[in-house]
Amino acid sequence: MKENKVITVVYHDQIVGRLALTSDNLCAFEYDRNWLVNGFSISPFKLPLEKKVFVASREPFGGNFGVFDDSLPDGWGRLLIDRMLLKMRINPAEVPVLDRLAILGKTGMGALEYVPEYKLCNSKITSNLSELEKECEKILNEIYDGDIEQLFTAGGSSGGARPKILIKIDDEDWIIKFRSSFDPKNIGQMEYQYSQLAKQVGIEMPETRLFEDKYFGVKRFDRAKSGKKVHMISASALLDVSHRFPCLDYSDLMKATHMLTRDMREVEKIFRLMCFNVFMHNRDDHSKNFSFVYSDGKWKVSPAYDLVFSEGIMGEHATTVFGEGKNPTKEHILSVANEVGIDNKHGLKIVQEIERHAVSVNGISILS
Repeated sequence: MKENKVITVVYHDQIVGRLALTSDNLCAFEYDRNWLVNGFSISPFKLPLEKKVFVASREPFGGNFGVFDDSLPDGWGRLLIDRMLLKMRINPAEVPVLDRLAILGKTGMGALEYVPEYKLCNSKITSNLSELEKECEKILNEIYDGDIEQLFTAGGSSGGARPKILIKIDDEDWIIKFRSSFDPKNIGQMEYQYSQLAKQVGIEMPETRLFEDKYFGVKRFDRAKSGKKVHMISASALLDVSHRFPCLDYSDLMKATHMLTRDMREVEKIFRLMCFNVFMHNRDDHSKNFSFVYSDGKWKVSPAYDLVFSEGIMGEHATTVFGEGKNPTKEHILSVANEVGIDNKHGLKIVQEIERHAVSVNGISILS
């Protein structure tokens, strides 16, 4: 595998800029001169639209910029890429970030593409979900000796811990998730139920389905109806914080949302999502589980995703509620509302709307 010295970043067939590595293995990025005239900042807080060479810090993304780190799969997708590299007798630990971006090429989440593209394989995938789930299970159990190319093609660019595939259904782009080793058997039904309940309380969600009565599927919001790719950035990348460590508070997330969007309606989306996560016991609310999309010249909060019952690390929310992670109360929630400029009465109305639907079933809070 030939090592890339420079990678070109592309958006809708236009050159955004170029990435290179410094002698210290830090990413250096410079916008293309035409993009400076006609483009937009792909990461407004970290990569403003300026004529200069930006050099990334070592942390929190290992010398990469957050917006490009978003393109790189973690968890399941990284596992598949590493297995493919090992099959080719390449040590994954020796593959630098530019080459990993080249492996993604045009297949990554969001709208950014990377040239030159390095194709590890181009295998066709089966539409048999049960078969794919069994193959994923073998990978997780490290006993796999089958068609790794098929699983890589299906899910090599996907993030998150759970096995998943990216697939077209009726010419639309979907993500279908399978169980991980630590998930309950009904995890698909649970996530589908949460998605439906979120819609009931006014949270914007992509279309979701339950395939074959057990596989949770969600339509990709980084693909428009026309098939056009939509640029997105996670809160982790936007704020230059690691999602692996609890270091974010909802009040800070909402303040950043207002700085980015200049729209209190977008701030309210995060507030409503915070209330849902608290009352519905979703404590896996880390900074990669919030994103923003750029469309029609504006930044907006993305549709919600990865909503499901979770105990979190040590029983705490990854994103604290006015400093409280273990047992946030309505008082903490309303303190956040006051901190970010949401009217107290309006904030209380949202809290009561979501709390009113919350009931306890088998010790797990769900909506009625």
